[in-house]
Amino acid sequence: MSKSKQTDNKMKFIVSTGALLKQLSLIDGVISTNTVLPILEDFLFEIKKGRLTVFSTDLETSMSTVMEVEAKEDGKIAIPARMLMNILKSLPEQPLTFSIDEQNYGIEITSDNGKYKLTGENGDDYPRIPVAEDIKDIKISSSVLKNAINKCLFAVGTDDLRPAMTGVNFELSKEGITFVSTDAHKLVRFKRFDTRSTTSASFIIPRKALQLVNGALPSEDTQVNLSYNNSNAFFSFGTVNLICRLIDARYPDYNAVIPTDNPNKLIITTSEILNSLRRLIIFSNKTTHQVTFELKGSELTITARDLDFSNEATEKLVCNYSGEDIEISFNGRFLSEILSALSTDEVKFEFSTPTRASLISPTSTDDKEDTLMLVMPIMVNN
Repeated sequence: MSKSKQTDNKMKFIVSTGALLKQLSLIDGVISTNTVLPILEDFLFEIKKGRLTVFSTDLETSMSTVMEVEAKEDGKIAIPARMLMNILKSLPEQPLTFSIDEQNYGIEITSDNGKYKLTGENGDDYPRIPVAEDIKDIKISSSVLKNAINKCLFAVGTDDLRPAMTGVNFELSKEGITFVSTDAHKLVRFKRFDTRSTTSASFIIPRKALQLVNGALPSEDTQVNLSYNNSNAFFSFGTVNLICRLIDARYPDYNAVIPTDNPNKLIITTSEILNSLRRLIIFSNKTTHQVTFELKGSELTITARDLDFSNEATEKLVCNYSGEDIEISFNGRFLSEILSALSTDEVKFEFSTPTRASLISPTSTDDKEDTLMLVMPIMVNN
């Protein structure tokens, strides 16, 4: 009698090192180390009918992934994430047997020539993962989503006093989907016309959630299901599900800061100006990273100086420019980030005056998308 009771208390499953590590690596980034609740430093393992679902959460963002394992019993256990990841990374590819004592949450991992014991926590104490209710959804290709995230993330703000700017604004409509990010110094607006939604909606997805989605998206193109309600967004693709709390704030009216009349236009090779900026920033002021553009005829002169240390550098670049002679200063680091996010051979700058925002866009256009980047100038006291 006692023997059968003992077997009831054991949950066992067999899984290969590589397969488990691959799945855990997809969702490991959610886990935060300085957490108030110790159980948030764990993965939740839940087995039902030979399928293992692993969850991770920081209460704002939750991720899960599913895989087949060899198991006879159902059950769940919370396992310390760091320790498990470290042991899996150090083991060669082989089958591992997990034996879990559901009475004291003792975990025993047996490999070909080793036995490792650690203690988990009661799976029932793990925070509840939000359920998708009253949702609307849209299908989006993973390559489009990856491209949008890569174009937008660098311009997301980090100021918690302006919560709306700490995420990317998704605007869905019958015309397409628009992704916007800004930190008040730079702005990205990326439109995609082949991903349409029957209902119009807009919501702000936090930076961390998008970094995690981006890291978990497969290299081959796949379909991502993006669902949303008033409080959460749900991404689902392959074996991965990610749920994140939306940022509860109104996104600023970004259209108001995009200047419409920009008579001065500069076209230049992206790699040439980017390499020039990378060299010149070395000589710029370490606080402002200021670089000054001087445009005359078909020549762009870029200067950087740091008066505190008498550092100065100038480069002249040949360009295609139409407009009045103009001198305008920027934060060189912001410009480099913008140019690095544009995967195009040539870029177009549009200026109005030295005190108004400048627009940067790719010269080669794809009829399925529209990319616009904006950078605020540095005000210079002459």
